[in-house]
Amino acid sequence: MGASIREHFSIMPDPRVDRTRLHKLEDILTLSLCALISGAETWVDVAEYGRSKEDFFRGFLELPYGIPSHDTFGRVFAAMDADAFEKCFQSWVKDLAGSSSGKLVAVDGKTLRRSLDRAGGKAGIHMVSAWVHENHAVFGQLKVEDKSNEIVAIPRLLEILELKDATVTIDAIGCQRDIAAKILEREGQYVLAVKGNQATLHGDIRLFLDDAVERGFKGLEHDVYEQLEKGHGRIETRRTWTTSEVGWLSERHDWPGLKSIAVMDCQREIGAKTTLE
Repeated sequence: MGASIREHFSIMPDPRVDRTRLHKLEDILTLSLCALISGAETWVDVAEYGRSKEDFFRGFLELPYGIPSHDTFGRVFAAMDADAFEKCFQSWVKDLAGSSSGKLVAVDGKTLRRSLDRAGGKAGIHMVSAWVHENHAVFGQLKVEDKSNEIVAIPRLLEILELKDATVTIDAIGCQRDIAAKILEREGQYVLAVKGNQATLHGDIRLFLDDAVERGFKGLEHDVYEQLEKGHGRIETRRTWTTSEVGWLSERHDWPGLKSIAVMDCQREIGAKTTLE
């Protein structure tokens, strides 16, 4: 593991001046990455993890001054070039987990837990991530100013992924022609959620599919899938209908690479109460 991290982070610039470099940068990076993978959430956790595994780490790290303090970890990472770290980290993850090509890639945005500082007047940290289902790993991640900027960040994130024959899923905020075109340009396929932010598109699809479901898709090529789940006093039935008869929609909206549309309904039964979404 040490050699792999050393190789992939060899181009990472050290943000410290010479007189403050008591601990080697590759030692700090290796300790931090191993600790985070093991569940550490704070720099105190990282330092404690390092001390608890010091004998192990001395087998392949120099550690000339022992395990750095939590303050040292925090200062070094705060001063790092975030873009350079992202490139090195991507290279390392790809080497460990393989390519995202041909896989299911879920792009999603979320605000990091406990990152909101109301007392200090600081907004929460919002990240856009690409989760590769088969590998159970995040293959790419970008920080954005707020949720509205996900539209700008998603194309940048797609650029650093291998999407040949991959299927990219994104929620409604990513339902944009430019994003669909970017996925196709990188030889992938997309599944995008359509909601009110694309009001006309959403309205046309909903009118068509509601009518089709009511008529049992009579005269339309289609597929149906049903899934039943029981547990915790709840019965949930999901039905999904898809159809590839979308020529009319392509003419109206000129959506790049459109092949099919789908609708799902979810019926939830809890005791005597039934809800349908």
